[in-house]
Amino acid sequence: MIELTKLDSTPFILNCELIETIEEKPDTTISTTSGRKYIVKETIEEVVEKVVKYKSKIFNIQKEI
Repeated sequence: MIELTKLDSTPFILNCELIETIEEKPDTTISTTSGRKYIVKETIEEVVEKVVKYKSKIFNIQKEI
């Protein structure tokens, strides 16, 4: 799960496992496998960085178990 920010500055949590595509048109638009679209303040690079950080954290936790 990653925290993102809607254009009205409202934070929300997105299950990053559901991300299908991320586009900048010009705002960053995330499409999910469920068909929902989210427009966020973060850039594509910031979203990808958050996903990588989350996945690294999960991988390290599973490695310790």
